[in-house]
Amino acid sequence: MSQLFAGRVVLVTGAGHGIGRATALKLASLGATVGINDLKPEFVDKVVGEVAAAGGAAIGLTENVSTRDGMRKAVLGLAERTGRLDVLVNNAAWVRYQAIPDVAPQTIDRMVEIGFKAVIWGIQAAAEVMHSERGGAIVNLASVAGIVSARNSIVYSGIKAGVMGITRAAASELGARGIRVNAVAPGAVPTEGTQRNRNAERDAQRIARTPLCRLGTVDDIARVVCFLASDESGFLTGQTLTADGGFTTANL
Repeated sequence: MSQLFAGRVVLVTGAGHGIGRATALKLASLGATVGINDLKPEFVDKVVGEVAAAGGAAIGLTENVSTRDGMRKAVLGLAERTGRLDVLVNNAAWVRYQAIPDVAPQTIDRMVEIGFKAVIWGIQAAAEVMHSERGGAIVNLASVAGIVSARNSIVYSGIKAGVMGITRAAASELGARGIRVNAVAPGAVPTEGTQRNRNAERDAQRIARTPLCRLGTVDDIARVVCFLASDESGFLTGQTLTADGGFTTANL
């Protein structure tokens, strides 16, 4: 398992912190050369340094993947520097939870650009450079919010449900080229980005309704992403794996 991704090149968007960072570190530990994408250079430099300190290989990319041109620069730039692209992890997101009367056009626009459009732009660019015979794997980050929604999540829930639809459609279209497209739907996972929307009472309620009796971790999700990106899931495509400790399937 330690060299599961040896010789392979992977791009992780939004890899400067949270699930993206954990995924990038895990992929690098399994032998991949990892493109670390984030808008903030200091985040990129930090994660690239962490990969290098652990003996892995990483390339920093600060392009704005919410635009088609930015995503193409990230994907094609990494492929040009390394000679290939085997895996794309569409992880980047920008999230705001708001009640329906409070949702503003600029909030929708930014969330859709980063969380929805960027997924399409990433798939489009990756399909252009992935080898015609070798194929590749694309893993999109969805959410249980696309399955069961909480209050104040109308935009986020809509986007994540859309990511699942994108995943199925892309898998259908790209399968003949050997490109697999799957998604991960995490449950509640404490990260820097979700901190503003969490509190002890809400966490306790979620834990009480979760069969595994805990919240998820970024490493939990990173391991699922790595599975979907690897040959171990070679006959899976168009699927969304729910990684939530049983939260969405429990009747507690």
